[in-house]
Amino acid sequence: MPFLTKIKWVVLSVVTLSVASIIIHLSLAKLWTVNIVQYKALPSLPEDFGSVLGRQPNANARSNYSVPQEQSNGFIYAKVFGGFAKIRSSISDLVAISRLLNATLVIPEIQESTRSKGISSKFKSFSYLYNEEQFIAYLKNDVIIAKTLPEGLLERRRRNEFPTFKPTSSASLNFYIKDILPKLKKSKVIGLIIANGGALQSILPSSMAEIQRLRCRVAFHALQFRPEIQMLGHRMVHKLRALGQPFLAFHPGLLRETLAYNGCAELFQDVHTELIQHRRSKMIKEGILKDKLNVDSHLRREKGLCPLMPEEVGILLRVMGYPAKTIIYLAGSETFGGQRVLIPLRSMFINTVDRTSLCSEKELSDLVGPETPLPLNRFRPPPAKSEKELKEEWKKAGPRPRPLPPPPDRPIYQHEKEGWYAWITETPTEPDPSPMDLRMNAHRLLWDALDYIVSLEADAFFPGFNNDDSGWPDFSSLVMGHRLYETASFRTYRPDRKVVAELFNMTRENLYHPKHNWTILVQEHLNKSLSEEGLIRQSLLSKPAMFLSHPLPECSCRIASAKATNRVRGKDGQVLYGGEDLCPKWMQHANNAGSLYKEGVKSEDEGLTDYENNDFVDESESDKNGSKTNQTPLWDQDEEMDPND
Repeated sequence: MPFLTKIKWVVLSVVTLSVASIIIHLSLAKLWTVNIVQYKALPSLPEDFGSVLGRQPNANARSNYSVPQEQSNGFIYAKVFGGFAKIRSSISDLVAISRLLNATLVIPEIQESTRSKGISSKFKSFSYLYNEEQFIAYLKNDVIIAKTLPEGLLERRRRNEFPTFKPTSSASLNFYIKDILPKLKKSKVIGLIIANGGALQSILPSSMAEIQRLRCRVAFHALQFRPEIQMLGHRMVHKLRALGQPFLAFHPGLLRETLAYNGCAELFQDVHTELIQHRRSKMIKEGILKDKLNVDSHLRREKGLCPLMPEEVGILLRVMGYPAKTIIYLAGSETFGGQRVLIPLRSMFINTVDRTSLCSEKELSDLVGPETPLPLNRFRPPPAKSEKELKEEWKKAGPRPRPLPPPPDRPIYQHEKEGWYAWITETPTEPDPSPMDLRMNAHRLLWDALDYIVSLEADAFFPGFNNDDSGWPDFSSLVMGHRLYETASFRTYRPDRKVVAELFNMTRENLYHPKHNWTILVQEHLNKSLSEEGLIRQSLLSKPAMFLSHPLPECSCRIASAKATNRVRGKDGQVLYGGEDLCPKWMQHANNAGSLYKEGVKSEDEGLTDYENNDFVDESESDKNGSKTNQTPLWDQDEEMDPND
C-alpha cells in the first residue's frame, strides 16, 4: 500500500511539471509572436532626418548665368545607343556638353527606335519617347537646340565629311575643351556616338555647379514623355490609388547585360545560365569586359555584385511588416528568367501587378501606334524526298534484316524557332537581332517610361539591382535620384546587397521561418537605408558613377529653419553630400505658407504624422493600446509560402 502511494505521488509530480513546462513555452512563444506582429516599418522619421526634410528641389540657375549666344561655335549631332536608363543619362550629358562648348545641339537620335523596322510613322527617333517641343522650349535659356542640321550640312554628313567621336562616360572637361572644341570650331559640325550611357564625368569641380544643375533641369524637367505616355502612366497610377491603400514599386533589375557583366550566371538554372554565359563571352571578345569567363557567382553575390532575387526581396518586405495584401508594382520591361523567378514573390504578395494588369491590350497598342506588319519568319522543314531518292537510299542501306524506319518527326512549332529557342541548342554563336527583336527593343522604351512614372509616384520604392560593378546607368538609380530630388523624405529603400547577402547566409536553412533576432537585424538595416545614413552611403557609391542618381547638394537648397548637414567628401575631395545653399526668399515664404495651411486643415488622422498615415502595416486596436494580440505571426499567415507544404 505505501508503494502504490509513492507511485501516485511520482506520477502527479511528473504531470504537474509537464503542465508547467507547456504553460511556460506557450507564454514565451506568444511573447515572441507579439514582438514580430507589433513591429511597424519606420512609424516615425528618425531624428537625424530633420535636415533632409528641410531640403527643397532647386535646379534653377544661380546668379551670373547667361543665356546662350546666338552665334554658336557649331553643331553637335549625336547617336545614342542603349536602353531607357542609358538614353536618359546620355541626353543630360549632351545638353551639358553643348552648353560647355557653346554649340547648337541637334535633337539626339535614339538608336533603339531608329534601328527598329516599321515602328509607327507618327514618331521620329526622339519623339518616339519624349516631347520634342517641350524639350526645346524648356532649355531655350540654356542651349540652342535644332531639330535637324541645315540642308547643306546634312548632305555633307551623309558623305561622312565631319569628324565623329565616341566619348566614354568618364570623359573629362579637358577632353572637350582641348580636343573637341578646336575641331568643332574648324569643321563647324561634329558627331558623337554615345554607347555607355554617358559622355561626361559624373563629379565636376565646384566651379561647374551650374553644369550639374543643368543636368538636373534636363533630366527632371525638360525630358517629359510624349503626352500619350504621360496620360496612360497617370491613368495607371490612378487605378492603383483607387484600390484604397499605398503601393510599393519594385524593380528587379534582372537584365541579361548586367547579369553577364557581373558574372551572376549560376544564380539561374538551365538554359538561362547558358544565355548569360553566351553574352559574357561576347563581352570579353569585344573588350567590354576584362575578366575570365567562368567565375563563382555565389562569391560575387556575397560581395554584393549580384542582384537580390525577387524571392529574397519578398522575404525582406515580409520581415519589415508588409502584409500579404500589400500592392506590389513590378517595374521593368525585361525580367531575365521570366515569370518563373517571380513565382515566390507573387505567392508571398497576392496583389502583385504590372503594366499588363493595369492596361488593356488596346491601350498598349494605341501607345505604340500603327506599325507595318513584319514578314513572318516561319520555320521551313527540309523538302520531302522523292520516291526515287527513297529507293536509292533503301538499296544503299546495308545488309538485311534492316530495322524498321524511324517514326515520322513531330511538327516544329513556331515558338520553338523564335528568339533564343532557335539557336541556343544548334549554334555556339548568337545571331544578329531579327527585325522583331529590334521592334521589341523599341517597345521596351515605352514600357520603361510607363514604369518610371508609376515608380516615381509610388509610396515606397525597392531596388533589386542598382549600383552594379559595370558603372552603366540603371533604371533603379534614376528613379531613386528623381525621388530624392522631388522629396528627400520619400520612402526609398537603399539596401546594401553585401550586408543582405550575409544576413541571408545566416538563415539559409530556415529562410521562411527565420529566428526573431534575424528579423531584428534585417529591420535595423533596412530602416537605416531609409534614413540619412542610407543617403550618405548612396552618395558615396552611386554619385561617382552617375550624377543623376544622387543630385544633391547641387540641385537642392536648404530652408532657413533647417539645420545644415555635415559635408561628406569623396576620394577626390569633392562634396558628395551636404552643404546646400539657402533657398531663395520666395521659396522660403511659399514653404511657410504651405506649412501654415497644413496646420489649419484638420485631417481624419489628426495626431498621426504623415509617415504613419502612409504606413503599409495595419495595426489592430489592441496593438495601439499596448495590449497583447491574438493575431498569427506574419510568417504563418500564408501557408503556401512554406516550400515544404
